Amino acid sequence: MKFLSRYLFLILAFALLISACKTSKTTSSGSTPTNPIKTSPNTNSGTNFPVKTLPKAPIALAPLSYQMPEMPREFRGVWIATVANIDWPISPDDPYEKQKRDFLEILDYYKDLNFNAVIVQVRTAGDAFYPSNLAPWSKYLTGKQGKAPNTTENPLTWMINESHARGMEFHAWLNPYRATMDLKTEELSPDHDYNLHRDWMLKYGTKYYYNPALPEVQTHLLKVIKEIVDNYDVDAIHFDDYFYPYKIPREDFPDKATYNKFKKPGQSQDDWRRENVNQLIFALNNTIKASKPWVQFGISPFGVWRNQDKDPKGSPTRAGQTNYDDLYADVLLWMKNGWVDYMIPQLYWSMEHPLASHRLLNDWWARNHNNTNIYIGNGPYKIREDSDEAWNNPKEINSQISYTRTLPTIQGNAFFSAKSMKIKNRDVAQLLKGELYNEPTLPPSFQPKSPAIIDTPTVFSVEANSEVTSIRMANPLDPAIRYALIQGADELDLLADAEIHPVWVGGMRARTLEVTSLNTKYLAIRWIDHFGRIVQTQVYQIP
Repeated sequence: MKFLSRYLFLILAFALLISACKTSKTTSSGSTPTNPIKTSPNTNSGTNFPVKTLPKAPIALAPLSYQMPEMPREFRGVWIATVANIDWPISPDDPYEKQKRDFLEILDYYKDLNFNAVIVQVRTAGDAFYPSNLAPWSKYLTGKQGKAPNTTENPLTWMINESHARGMEFHAWLNPYRATMDLKTEELSPDHDYNLHRDWMLKYGTKYYYNPALPEVQTHLLKVIKEIVDNYDVDAIHFDDYFYPYKIPREDFPDKATYNKFKKPGQSQDDWRRENVNQLIFALNNTIKASKPWVQFGISPFGVWRNQDKDPKGSPTRAGQTNYDDLYADVLLWMKNGWVDYMIPQLYWSMEHPLASHRLLNDWWARNHNNTNIYIGNGPYKIREDSDEAWNNPKEINSQISYTRTLPTIQGNAFFSAKSMKIKNRDVAQLLKGELYNEPTLPPSFQPKSPAIIDTPTVFSVEANSEVTSIRMANPLDPAIRYALIQGADELDLLADAEIHPVWVGGMRARTLEVTSLNTKYLAIRWIDHFGRIVQTQVYQIP
């Protein structure tokens, strides 16, 4: 038995030695076998085994040298007024989910008209459409001031995200000095400033106003703005025309005591009031830029600065009230000093109105822009509902836009308000789209006060299936990149006219972008920074 075991061991050792000799044989590194082995499918096999193709290792795609044309720039905005539920919510008693659907209807409607910005009222009168430490919830959102909406979602965050998802700027619209809309103070929340700081309030007509002269009021308003800028991805802070209130006949604004306390020697009450507003505008601009330099500060003042009969620099108008003399808003000074990024003067008159011609006021603002972006505010709410018969012409708005476009220092328009071309006058909206807004545009860009270096995005790979196209980056995107505008086509010369797919990436340092599946041969990506500038345009051929 021992002999047999030893014999078997010798046979096994010899077999292993022969096998080792065969596997250790190699060819020289530079040589090619003279008779390489060829393989072919085994046609005699009774089974066809599945073949799995190994995935190719992704490699960074090199952009083509193809130059995409510049996209046109024009501001196309619409005001969405929430005060008194003018535009949205339709009713404060509607369920929150219905209010969301109604808001999306507005966004989608104006997106289809190729608008690129919404100006949404988030503070109407000392209230808020967002959770705030400084103001109660608005009654126009929930039916009762101070009552939170029935959701764990932040309505303002949601509205901003939905606007950005459609490639639309979100301008947060606030009224600074109006504290109430009526005298029913018993309906105000205990957290409203009327109840917390009665000494800040001045009654005028049928409303209460914050006293613009009080330093503590200015400090409070700066905190209100800073709360929004710090916590939300807004593209702009926006004020309308209400500074000191429009004058009421035979009633003086009751700030005489404050004037006597704070006036400078020899300072008139009118100059003192203008200085109060000037101080707020100056401080607000500094507050915004200190937090986020890319957030714009814009104002939509009353359309007339001053009449020519009061000042030779004024416009050839006979307006009953003006910014400078009645609202104490020296808008020319704000532009001259660079305290605002844009102005949208409310020119809600017809082209040839005898007291305030839309045409002549366009000319005046075009001359007096002071290197500030000027967009014209148009009033479609007057269509077929004004004593001025010019508004019975459905092409009045198109005539106004066409004239504005002849003035190179005016960069666009905004429309008051959303329902005026959605709930009614849809024929006017279709004329606007068919004749003038037939192609999408980007809103105007801005230059940062100090230069910034932005890392150029590098696309690593593009993968597509029937539902989504996924674009993977080599490195996280620079947080200064705000948007990627993506287009796809099978021919290079069709790229510029292809549908634009906006992807909001602001501050997220994204590594992957996803859009509705394109499945195209070529892909164009325009990278847009916080200031609206196109940092780079890249065109790729998809392997």
